[in-house]
Amino acid sequence: MRRYILRAMISISEALARMMPRFSPLDAERVPLDRALGRFLAFALEAREDVPGFDNSAMDGYAVRAGDLAGATREEPITLPLASESRAGGPLPSPLAPGTVARIFTGAPMPEGADAVVMQEDVERRGDAIAFFAEARLGKHVRRRAEVLARESALLPSGAAIGVGEIGVLASQGFAQVPVHRRPRVALLSTGDELREIGEPPRPGSLVDSNAHALAAAVREAGGEPVVLPRAPDDRGLLLDAVRAGLGAADLLVTCGGVSVGEYDLLHETFRDAGVEEVFWKVRIKPGKPLRFGKGARGVPVVGLPGNPVSALLTFEVFVRPGLRRMLGDARPFRDVIGVELAGPLSAPGARTELVRVRLEPRAGALPLAFPHRDQGSGNLTSLAGLDALVIVPEGSGPLAAGAPASALDLRGGRGRAEHPFGEA
Repeated sequence: MRRYILRAMISISEALARMMPRFSPLDAERVPLDRALGRFLAFALEAREDVPGFDNSAMDGYAVRAGDLAGATREEPITLPLASESRAGGPLPSPLAPGTVARIFTGAPMPEGADAVVMQEDVERRGDAIAFFAEARLGKHVRRRAEVLARESALLPSGAAIGVGEIGVLASQGFAQVPVHRRPRVALLSTGDELREIGEPPRPGSLVDSNAHALAAAVREAGGEPVVLPRAPDDRGLLLDAVRAGLGAADLLVTCGGVSVGEYDLLHETFRDAGVEEVFWKVRIKPGKPLRFGKGARGVPVVGLPGNPVSALLTFEVFVRPGLRRMLGDARPFRDVIGVELAGPLSAPGARTELVRVRLEPRAGALPLAFPHRDQGSGNLTSLAGLDALVIVPEGSGPLAAGAPASALDLRGGRGRAEHPFGEA
């Protein structure tokens, strides 16, 4: 008969404190610019070109020497001959002789000698001459070379998240390849004799291995690359082979099922036989208590998730996703936390922090209204469809009435945050 050493469950905060130092940004790789969206720079980049690359006009109008318009007024305009033209993409303009002006368009190079631009709305054209009704201010409507960015100055810092704006900046500086942290490869191993694949004929007591598909999707959403291993039955030898294969194939091994206290929860001994050092087992979280975390011989993190579908996905969300984001180089690996107002009452969570599945309804000028799913059971996979957020009900707190404010993990995206929201370790 198998025996387990009794041990106290640890808090979510303590679990994360033990886990996160084991996740570090992965080594760098260069990817094409059009594949860099959502990645994180592996090191800082410098500008390759001045921005702007030359003095140019910020307006359609006339390039002038400001001194030539001294004293111009509405009552006594100054009229100067039109000598040349400068347009974006055209030939470089000739130097501007004193006492003359040049027609100029937005983005066009400033003629040598010109030091201001007067908007076309502020002048009057009189044949081949231009009448000015006010003095010109030196540098007005002129974009000076390198005033935005100088060559070899800082462009983007190490760890910068690459969004749409960053793609534009990098393209403007001629970066066809971008150095980013490599995507983590995540080996996913489902265990249990009861599992079957989609399309397999049903057999008594069996169920489809939905966890493999859902967790692979969760890995992709987090930015990783899932490696779905063949399912392992409840057999020590075959489980050991599967765990060893996962440790050798990926940057992170995530197993599903087999980490509770039943006679067929065989992964505890299997991890030991595979050389996985245990860091902790069991966390004060509902759902998802029998979470196990360890470290393989090569330093590969190993997370043993519970087998219940909801428990597996919610513990992945809280404990695995932040580690994956850290491996990608994300300095803000945790989900945003938002304030909500409960649309219905919640019972006291007892000795474990409870994550309550809710759908959100936005409201103008008020906190979003949070509607708890009617069935919060750990086996009800339908409660994850249409899920917007997880309301955090801390351990030891009392019941919450409808209309009460609460904090929730926002699952709809956002910038993320540097620290987790689960209190002190």
